[in-house]
Amino acid sequence: MAMNQRDRDDEGRPKQARPRDALGRPLPYGVEGVEPVSEDPLPPHETVTTAMALLEEGRPFSAHEVFEARWKDAPETEQEFWQGLAQLCVAITHALRGNATGARRLLERGAPRVEEHVAAGGPTYGLDALALVARARAHAEGREVP
Repeated sequence: MAMNQRDRDDEGRPKQARPRDALGRPLPYGVEGVEPVSEDPLPPHETVTTAMALLEEGRPFSAHEVFEARWKDAPETEQEFWQGLAQLCVAITHALRGNATGARRLLERGAPRVEEHVAAGGPTYGLDALALVARARAHAEGREVP
């Protein structure tokens, strides 16, 4: 495959076929990476369960992808919440990759979305969303993770 040619699905949409490591970095073709997650949105409770399991496995980038799929399919009243959760997972990803600036920036974008949703009494589907904010904040600040 040419270096500048993107992988595409059967309908011509961009698709990432390259294997990835646990932090979402592309690996060379032919190398075994982590199992990719589905790009299809899951129901809210299953989204939370799946994303948090991935996070516990050390796969925050994959957790971000699960939250992102839900965000793009969520009712308008919940989109900011799901987007914020995805951004928190990207903040953790950046922190684990050693990109402190990227981690802080994504934390600054994601945390308010999640905090505002929780403060407004929006549904969290069993997720301790503020604990995830604290976890992302600890990663971004280089502190021990709760």
